[in-house]
Amino acid sequence: MTSRIPRDSRLRLVRPRPLAAAPRAVNQRRPSRPAPRPPEGTPAPAELARMARSGLAAAARVARWADAALRPGRDGASPEGKGTLSDETAEQAASDLGLTPIQVRADWDTARLAGLIEVHGDSARPGWRLRAWNRDDSAVLRGWVALFDAWSLAFPEPSGHEPSAVAEVVSAMPQVLSFLQLSAGPVPVEQLLDLLEQRVTELRTERCEIPYGPQPVPARPEPPQPPPVADVALAPLAPLLDWALRALASVGALTYGDGQATLTPLGSWAVWVKLEQICVAAQSPAGNIEQAAEGMLRGCAQLRPNAARAEYRAWLAARPVGNAVTELLGAARGEDALLRGLAFEALRVVGAPAEHDVRSVADEPTLRPYALLWLAEHDGIDPEDAHEVLTRDEATWLWVDTAAAVADHGEAPMLVRHLESALQPTVPALLDEVRAVGHPRTVQVLVALAAAHPDPALAKAVRRAAFQVHTGGS
Repeated sequence: MTSRIPRDSRLRLVRPRPLAAAPRAVNQRRPSRPAPRPPEGTPAPAELARMARSGLAAAARVARWADAALRPGRDGASPEGKGTLSDETAEQAASDLGLTPIQVRADWDTARLAGLIEVHGDSARPGWRLRAWNRDDSAVLRGWVALFDAWSLAFPEPSGHEPSAVAEVVSAMPQVLSFLQLSAGPVPVEQLLDLLEQRVTELRTERCEIPYGPQPVPARPEPPQPPPVADVALAPLAPLLDWALRALASVGALTYGDGQATLTPLGSWAVWVKLEQICVAAQSPAGNIEQAAEGMLRGCAQLRPNAARAEYRAWLAARPVGNAVTELLGAARGEDALLRGLAFEALRVVGAPAEHDVRSVADEPTLRPYALLWLAEHDGIDPEDAHEVLTRDEATWLWVDTAAAVADHGEAPMLVRHLESALQPTVPALLDEVRAVGHPRTVQVLVALAAAHPDPALAKAVRRAAFQVHTGGS
């Protein structure tokens, strides 16, 4: 006779896989797309990298000084809150480098925006791009593009303007830059101003802000209201366009003077790269570039990790970063666990600009394990070791959530293999902790696991655990 007592099946102890390894529902290969060629006349990558190194030489110099002077064990120099330089440190750097403290602070800020210096919490440390600065052209170009993306932070906006107007100009500038890139030469500022006003008008029309609540009915018809373009006339955009062009000139993306603007080779190449990313997404079968975050993530669930990251980059390039992060976190709060994992993969592509929003959701039970892993990797912890920041309950909750994604979108063998990533050494121990963690999908996960597992005794024990969770028993 066979014993009816469930066997204490031992699980093979393996390191929990990082979130990036969550199984995908469909694992199809996309047809390879020929690598696009930049427009004729674009310098070679090595020449572009030389230009970027030249433009960021002062920032790299301050970053190297900080690497030597601010490393642990050195006295007399220290950064203060949020990675900013103290007055004493700025004075010391100015003395050592033959600069003024104002120049040191400006170069320090540029180094931070370009990723030569990374800020984690209240501390700053040399970024990986600084280590690769002299030998890796792609690292240099990525650093310059990061600075280009942050042009509105590199050059403070003029005072006296409504924050909403500044935000509208920042949102509209990608279209202005695209026009400059397609023009391939000097463009009069008046023409750019006309394009900017049109785009801002479109943004305001798309918002279509209608007051809530009942509205009084007029006794007689009133004359039609002026079109939204009147708002633009009331708040001239010329000063803000001037600021935007000066800011982009300060990061080396264009030249600005004599009433016209021209993209530099670096600026033209960067705009072309972003346009190409958008085109790649637009050519995808799901049309991910037009989708909201949830639809985009569902489309990416069918792609391999590298292809999915390319889609994330293209989707992000087509919208303001703040709006994109808000959309991704909204999708992560939904009931689909697969989208939750993919949303945080997309947030990894966003990088530092998403840190504040990710920290703000770290107290939400549904998102906490994902947010803690994201923050750990952002702080420089190896993805293979990031799971160590989770408590036992958080790790178990994440295991159940990932199992729910596999149960909903994967195949039975994938769910059985998911057992290997559990922290618990035995199936009974796993079931005890899964029951205690209180995940809302616990019953469905256990039922799916029992149906998928080939071991009859183990499947019976899992079914019993699912019944106990369902009935509230122990």
